[in-house]
Amino acid sequence: MTIYEWFIFFLIVQLIHFAGTWKLYQKAGRKAWEAAVPVYNAVILMKIINRPWWWVILLFVPMINVIMLPVIWVETIRSFGKYETKDTVLVVLTLGFYIYYVNYALDVKHIADRSLKPRTAAGEWTSSILFAVVAATIVHTYFIQPFTIPTGSLERTLLVGDFLFVSKFHYGARTPMTAVSFPMVHDTIPVIKTKSYLSEPQYPYFRLPGFQDIERNDIVVFSWPIDTVRYFRDRSGMSFYKPIDKKSNYVKRSVGIPGDTLSVVDGYVHINGKRTELPDRAQLQFSYRGTTKGSGFNRQNLYDRYKIKPNEFGLTSATEFGAQGLTEEAANKFANHPNVASLERAILPKGVKDPRIFPNNGKVDWNIDNFGPIYIPKAGATIPMNLENFSLYRRVIEVYEGSEMGIDNTLEARGNQILLNDQPITSYTFKQNYYWMMGDNRHNSEDSRAWGYVPENHIVGKPVFIFFSYDTYGKGLFNKIRWERLFTTVGGDGEPVSYFYYFLAALILWLGYSRYKKSKKKS
Repeated sequence: MTIYEWFIFFLIVQLIHFAGTWKLYQKAGRKAWEAAVPVYNAVILMKIINRPWWWVILLFVPMINVIMLPVIWVETIRSFGKYETKDTVLVVLTLGFYIYYVNYALDVKHIADRSLKPRTAAGEWTSSILFAVVAATIVHTYFIQPFTIPTGSLERTLLVGDFLFVSKFHYGARTPMTAVSFPMVHDTIPVIKTKSYLSEPQYPYFRLPGFQDIERNDIVVFSWPIDTVRYFRDRSGMSFYKPIDKKSNYVKRSVGIPGDTLSVVDGYVHINGKRTELPDRAQLQFSYRGTTKGSGFNRQNLYDRYKIKPNEFGLTSATEFGAQGLTEEAANKFANHPNVASLERAILPKGVKDPRIFPNNGKVDWNIDNFGPIYIPKAGATIPMNLENFSLYRRVIEVYEGSEMGIDNTLEARGNQILLNDQPITSYTFKQNYYWMMGDNRHNSEDSRAWGYVPENHIVGKPVFIFFSYDTYGKGLFNKIRWERLFTTVGGDGEPVSYFYYFLAALILWLGYSRYKKSKKKS
């Protein structure tokens, strides 16, 4: 929905509210017209139901408002003596329209000094849980979100099994676009495995101010731009459209930022013709192939000494093998293994075509190791629109700056001419910024080389803190926990420093102090 459509919807809601509550306003000693003035009517309603004025703010916070509306419906009828369970059920099931019945058909009286304390233990529990959900949803949506690393694309900076906090406020929190959604989950409701949201209506895209921009080589969490994968599939097995904020979350390194010209040369990223330097903690990994001296390998030993996972090593013949995810340092050590006769990095040479590589049309001689050059769009920048750029930016224009923005853009080529919505164009000006995301594990990462640019409105946040880490391949339960990674920061220079023991010390001191205060009160 556009801003204009939301404005019309807002006015309709105001009319519905006025029609269903004006008599109740009068019975509460207010004027009927006060039920008709937008926002002001909500402030007056808070006074009528004896709730704080700042509840009005929650009604305008996306996602939170969906939780608050049923609460206010229930509070409204209870302020006029309708406390029974059937009244509560009816007002929720009718989406608030039960208030019309109370307003017109019943002779009710306003309870000005109504007690806000729940009348039953169940009611008290419900109230506590409800506001805990509201508080948690605000934190989860606008400040900090927990995230887990499912793949090894960013090893060794982020490892499979890392549990971390993602900051929403560094780059500015993206307000929810999906208006109706189950709180505290992403795209799927656990256990029942079904969609957690309604695809319509949708709020316009908006991002709160952040205190930093995405810098080159930042690690970023974002919504996967081409996600149409449904977790809970119907019998047909067909995929379906996902709203931007309900697409699957990915985490990669932003190797290219708006305005950069990027290329990949033998697996290394070059920006504007110069090879880029990664931060201290980043460790590039590549696949290697080699030959043996005839003996076998102990796979646990390969993991413990060289961090080669069992599923990333395999014999391709009696004397040849392949290994994935090796850093240069690990590869040099592995080359000296008693059973390794030779070892070389697996690189696809320049000019070898891979049709799976963006722009996925088989017309460019690019592959995962030798790619580009390609320009990364910047908001306000203008590019010539020719046959070459047509394939590189078609999805940007039709989808990211078209259908996902509520615009019906169609870009097509007729002969040597490019047409946008049937009108010939020779140039195009971008409406938003874009980023190029890649994993440090260059041969085991589905990233922008496969599906292209990441629009700015798909940015979720910045990983900042690892609070737990679990190693599936570790030996023994104690060793499976990566103690050295607990309570470490994601960014920064040098080796990560764990603050876990400082946290434990502070926790013990706090518990001791609390116990001391309690014992002193008793005495």
